[in-house]
Amino acid sequence: MSNPDGLLVDIAAMVESEHSNQMPLTVVVPGAVITGRLAPESLWRQRVAEVLQASDHLKPFASLFVPARADGGPAGAAVDADGGPTHLHLHVARILQGSYGLPHTGGMYRIAIDSVSSWTVGDLSYSDQ
Repeated sequence: MSNPDGLLVDIAAMVESEHSNQMPLTVVVPGAVITGRLAPESLWRQRVAEVLQASDHLKPFASLFVPARADGGPAGAAVDADGGPTHLHLHVARILQGSYGLPHTGGMYRIAIDSVSSWTVGDLSYSDQ
């Protein structure tokens, strides 16, 4: 969307303000349908940093996800000029491809709100078979 959906922005802002990671969300972006749970950016960054820190090859990149601003928020936080979120942060997320969800265990996705063409509250089911 060249003009982000205000309701989707409001949902993302509420997740950020309440620090909840229980909002299930499915979005359609160019080339993919992604389903997962919307998380506050700080929680998402922390989890990505933990995964990177555990890897011998990717450990140096972990620091990019954890530096803090003076106000305690993450550096480079995804907010617009009005302080509203510009990105969705999904965890336990899967790209739905046919009857499969990839990756099987769920991943961490950062999605620009203005690239979402449609969305729904809830996780879409898929078959592992």
